[in-house]
Parts: sequence; C-alpha cells; structure tokens
Amino acid sequence: MIFDVIKKRRSVFPAQYIDTPIAKEDIKKVLEAANCAPTHRKTEPWRFKVLQGEAKEKLGMFLSLKYMETDPSPKQFKAGKLIQNPKKAGAIIAICMQRDPKESVPEWEEVAATAMAVQNMWLCCTQLGIGCYWSSPGLIKHMDEFFHLNEGEKCLGFFYMGNYEGEIPEVERGSWEEKVTWM
Repeated sequence: MIFDVIKKRRSVFPAQYIDTPIAKEDIKKVLEAANCAPTHRKTEPWRFKVLQGEAKEKLGMFLSLKYMETDPSPKQFKAGKLIQNPKKAGAIIAICMQRDPKESVPEWEEVAATAMAVQNMWLCCTQLGIGCYWSSPGLIKHMDEFFHLNEGEKCLGFFYMGNYEGEIPEVERGSWEEKVTWM
C-alpha cells in the first residue's frame, strides 16, 4: 500500500551504503517513476544525469577541488568527505531543472515539479529497498563547470543511491494535527 511506502521513506546516507552497484534496471524504474510527476502546463522540467563508475569519482574530485578553491578556510575533513561519498554510492543522479524558455509558469512551479519527481524517485527506491537521499551542497552553483547544462538548466542537487543492510530507524515526527488549521 502506498501509505506504508510513504511512511517508510527515509534518508539513507553514503556512510550506510555497502559496496555494491545499483542495477541499471532499477535506475531505469526510478527514472520512470520520476517522469510520472505532475507538471503545470506539461513543461516536464526535470532533467537527470546518471553517474556510475568513474563518473562518480570524477564528481567527487571536482567537488573537493572546487570546495578547496572557493572556501576561504577549507577543512580537510569536508574535502575528504566530498571525495569519498560519491565513491560509496552505487549510483548518483544529478537533479536538474530545465526552465521553460517561454516562462509559461513561475520558476518555483518548475522547481516544485522537479521536487515531486524526486519524491517519486525516493518512494520508488523505498519500495525497491534502495537507500537514497537528496544532497544540495552550496557547490551545485558550480555544476555548469562539470556538466554540460543547456541554457536555462540548473542543477538542484544530487540523488545518492546505495544498497544497504539492516534496518533504518524510524524518524520521530510531530503530529500532523499540530500543523493544520481547520477553517
């Protein structure tokens, strides 16, 4: 039941991943789920770039070097983590948004549609037993130096995916009732 999958959805981080690749067929299912997201005026603004193998390592090196270049007081620990996290992932999907050239809808709606596509990916991963999370480091503003981005396309972050073992603990959330005003 979909409600059970929604309640099980969790962030699973690279430190929790085991060193096994993600099957290409599973990545295709996740991307197909993303493509089913709602979109205003059918702009379908989501764009994805799948990184596996050596491409993940190149991303990690780029992020680490860019961090060292742009941070006035870089920390060695963070630079190392930027290199290691992509290596630990079974796959990384760069989350991009292509702005409608006609600007027929506000930009926030296209970002929201892309976020809904990512939620579909997350729910699909949960159903498939794949750990994942959305990382949006400040360094994404430099991704046009790493990827070929089309005019109007921007990177919104990275969707890390990895196989894991064991149970992911439940997250305590406040009551939904505290967040609702009935009128």
